Amino acid sequence: MASEVADEMTMEPSHPGAIIRETIIPALGMTIKDVAAHLGVSRAALSELVNEKRSVSLDMARRLGAAFGNGARFWIALQMQHDLWHAEHSEQAKRIAVKPLKARKAA
Repeated sequence: MASEVADEMTMEPSHPGAIIRETIIPALGMTIKDVAAHLGVSRAALSELVNEKRSVSLDMARRLGAAFGNGARFWIALQMQHDLWHAEHSEQAKRIAVKPLKARKAA
């Protein structure tokens, strides 16, 4: 019961694009076009990511990790936390009630 209450109270993790948009790009003093060029992706691709219309792919995570010095795993973990939170808080998840499995006793 306590874990259910804790789960309900957890805040939604930020989308990785929001972190890039709100923290990294302003700190760099660059435009989306400049960062996209540095990453070797289109401005549209980066724009979709920072506007939360696209998820971080493995390729994009590798590029972001190399450019920002924090590694691909950081970006994949952020995306996973965001996706998992949404999956756990969706209406579909609330309708699915799967109980834990119990091992059968040996005969």
